Formats: sequence, structure tokens, C-alpha cells
Amino acid sequence: MKRFLLAVLLALLPATVLAQAGQDAAPLKFADAGEEARFRALVAELRCVMCQNQSLADSDALIAHELRREVLALMRQGKDDREVKQFLVARYGDFVLYRPRVESRTWALWFGPLLLLLAGAGVIFAIVRRHAAGPAVPRDDSQEW
Repeated sequence: MKRFLLAVLLALLPATVLAQAGQDAAPLKFADAGEEARFRALVAELRCVMCQNQSLADSDALIAHELRREVLALMRQGKDDREVKQFLVARYGDFVLYRPRVESRTWALWFGPLLLLLAGAGVIFAIVRRHAAGPAVPRDDSQEW
């Protein structure tokens, strides 16, 4: 058993080395403050495809560095924010958007929490109403304790 665990740990060691954050060799250079502000707002709305819960702006993954460069290149090609998002969605799917579109496929995502909250409120209301109606066992005052 110990040999098996050692073999598993040694097999996973290369994966931990490869999972290290990438370093951006050359920082991005912006033409002006307006371009930088637009870029920062756009990458804050996009999710890193490797990191589960980090925006493209916050991630240090190597793919995030590449995607930031690609977003800037698309911006410089004259594409607006909607077109940049459409390009990334076509390539990586809706997962790349922090706020997915409201479609029939995403109704559970958008309205599921509200439905669960309403169902919970209904259950609590039913329990409180049942307890307020009185005890389920009839009261017997003839016995003394």
C-alpha cells in the first residue's frame, strides 16, 4: 500500500510543477488611458478558462496571459466588447462569461436560486402555520402531574 501511495505521489509531481502560475514575459502596453480602461473592464467580465472562479484580469495562469493578449489584439482590430465576447464564447463556450446570457439553456442558472428561495419560504410558512394551528394531540386537563 505504501508503495502504491508513493507511486501515485511521484506520478502527480510533474502535474504540480506544470500547474505553477505563468509569468508574463512582456507586460501589455496600451495606446492611451481609454484603451487601458476599456481593456480592464472587459477582462474583468471574462472568466479564466483554466481557473474556476477567477476573472481573466485576476488569473496568473499562462492561458490567462495569452487570452489577455488576444483580447487586446481583438480590441486593436476594431472589434467592440460584444464582438470580443462573441469570439471568446465561440472558442471556449459560455463558461468564459461571468454573466451568461439569459437563454432557455441558462434559465436554471438565472432563476434556480429564486425558485429554491421561494420553495424554502413555502416550507417554512407551512411549518409555522401547522404549529400555530394548535397542538396535534388533544389536551387532557383531567390528569395532574
